[in-house]
Amino acid sequence: MEVHNSMSHGLVALLLVMICLSCIMARVWATIEQFEVQQHLIRLDKPVKSIKSPDGDIIDCVHISHQPAFDHPSLKNHTIQMRPSFHPLGLYDEKRVASKMETSSIPQLWHQNGRCPEDTIPIRRTKKGDVPRASFIERFGKNMRRTIPNATSIESNRNNNRHEHAIVYVRGGKYYGAKATINVWNPKLEHEDEFSLSQLWILGGPTEVLNTIEAGWHVDPFLYGDHRTRLFTFWTGDGYKSVGCYNLQCSGFVQVNKEVALGATIYPISSYGGRQYEITLSLWKDPKTGNWWLQYGNQSPVGYWPSSLLPHLSDSASAIQWGGEVVNLNSNGQHTSTKMGSGHFPEEGFGKASFFKNIRIVDKSNYLQAPRGIRTFATRSNCYNVHPKNNGYIYYGGPGRNPKCT
Repeated sequence: MEVHNSMSHGLVALLLVMICLSCIMARVWATIEQFEVQQHLIRLDKPVKSIKSPDGDIIDCVHISHQPAFDHPSLKNHTIQMRPSFHPLGLYDEKRVASKMETSSIPQLWHQNGRCPEDTIPIRRTKKGDVPRASFIERFGKNMRRTIPNATSIESNRNNNRHEHAIVYVRGGKYYGAKATINVWNPKLEHEDEFSLSQLWILGGPTEVLNTIEAGWHVDPFLYGDHRTRLFTFWTGDGYKSVGCYNLQCSGFVQVNKEVALGATIYPISSYGGRQYEITLSLWKDPKTGNWWLQYGNQSPVGYWPSSLLPHLSDSASAIQWGGEVVNLNSNGQHTSTKMGSGHFPEEGFGKASFFKNIRIVDKSNYLQAPRGIRTFATRSNCYNVHPKNNGYIYYGGPGRNPKCT
């Protein structure tokens, strides 16, 4: 009996020691994470110039060689590629289809108060108030609340972190880039931890180590602390687990353009039944370097993802997707009323529904062409849907919760 009690006391003591060690380690990690966050906040404390945007953002003009990209181990001795060695054929000489549909391209709001000088890039300043919304450094700036649409399994999508999609896609070939023009809206969200986005996906590799590069516009209060519509990029090198992030909030993406701030507000936006405002995004693989380039509108390219970051895109992508995504937290046991796109169904058409137009892929000859074999996919078509039209427009979106979507 004494031996039994002695063993029990010993196990309890060991358990208490382990708990104490766990608490100590938690505090150590919390201290390290807090330090890393502070370093993240102050690493750009001496910009060449700072610009206060009308929306309250601060845009820091940072010397191009001091950007976050070069904190990545594989980019320590990286030589910046200032321009792509190749632009896809047809990127600049596409003839606009004659149309009475009135649209306008969009500058960035911060341009109203200044521009960045030569040899710098604009970086949206991370505010101290942004930090408490993330529990630790791996979530801060990375925010791995992402999925890709799984068009082969509707149930998989329904059970996958409550993400909802309405997309068109191509897969099964080799793709070397993509392009699209997207009209821009400011969808209303039901919950602060939900988001709504419209974007292009470029994908390659097995699901568990999926490589993606993504670009579009989104409303995401978790990331920014507001409900503004913002330009964004995202990448992952391991299937959305821990490698990759939004915009310039981790090392990786190399920016070379001094006019475009990733994460900055897009304004003005489209209005229901009124003027439609749009952005054009192009992504393509440089055949010489293997880097994946991003271009915004007709400006010089924004920058690139170095080929070393994305081994499963080193040859080509295996799928391209265009469309919308929302997070549905299913609050109170019912579908969210968070809107996708304009918040109206595709059937309402131009000026009312959100759209993609002039979607293109880059083929093996490095030529931009209309994709063949486009398929559509909507997680729940009564909530959000997608419809290609004969005029080259792809309408998508919806209101979320409604009498047929509960």
